Amino acid sequence: MKSISKELISTVIKKRKSATHKGNYGRLLLIGGSKKYGGALIMAAEGALNSGAGLVTVTTDQVNIAALHTRDPEIMALNWDESIELKKSIKSSDVVVCGMGLGLDEKAQQILALVRDNITLKQTLILDASALDLIGQQKDLLPLNSKILIFTPHQMEWQRLSGIKISDQSDELNRAALDKLVKNKNAILVLKSNHTKVYDQAGNIYLNPFGNPGMAIGGMGDTLAGIIGGFCGQFPPTLETVAAAVGIHSLVADKIAERQDIVRPTQLSAHLPEIMKQYEK
Repeated sequence: MKSISKELISTVIKKRKSATHKGNYGRLLLIGGSKKYGGALIMAAEGALNSGAGLVTVTTDQVNIAALHTRDPEIMALNWDESIELKKSIKSSDVVVCGMGLGLDEKAQQILALVRDNITLKQTLILDASALDLIGQQKDLLPLNSKILIFTPHQMEWQRLSGIKISDQSDELNRAALDKLVKNKNAILVLKSNHTKVYDQAGNIYLNPFGNPGMAIGGMGDTLAGIIGGFCGQFPPTLETVAAAVGIHSLVADKIAERQDIVRPTQLSAHLPEIMKQYEK
């Protein structure tokens, strides 16, 4: 097992070249945000935006779009009831992040099935939150046709998805469960806890040594999913890139925690570009 280091983060975050444009930094689509949980989708989208994604689009319940555009006019938005446009958006994206605030109802199932049926082998797919719970209930909703498939559960979501109780979530059992879920050997597991671990299917594991208790607040995982998406859009979608996203997420939180007791996810996103600048190489 390796530890996520500041040196690793610096090897991933590359200084931008002059002759580039927004298309060089990833076309991201984030899917989520039911009427009740629109904030989850907005926080994920801000994580993606502030981590440097070139073009960020969300598809969500119509009720969330005005709030999103008020906060972040840089982000494009689509009503998730427009299924034809949603299919086009899935197919035209480099990275799809699905599940934040999606919910567990019939509409959520339909949307996840749409992702499953339209994702391609050229794309990176990140599954978070509700998407993981839906797959735990109905395994045939699991999309398997992406180039890289990244799961980002917290320990209870992983218990529901893998069947492994939190107290039994050893590295050996976690790797075995990941292999059982994904036969293509193209998956990465980000198992969130006070010291998050990042697994691939070649037996590699990264442990995150950073982070603090002030991060124990709703929306922190949604923000991380967006940051991972942003990193995979602008850097190669490898285990190291995912580990670097996990590490920088916690390093920003640690910086904020030096001066206050809790770390709001929206604060974390706001400070992310400044901290990334310190680590770019």
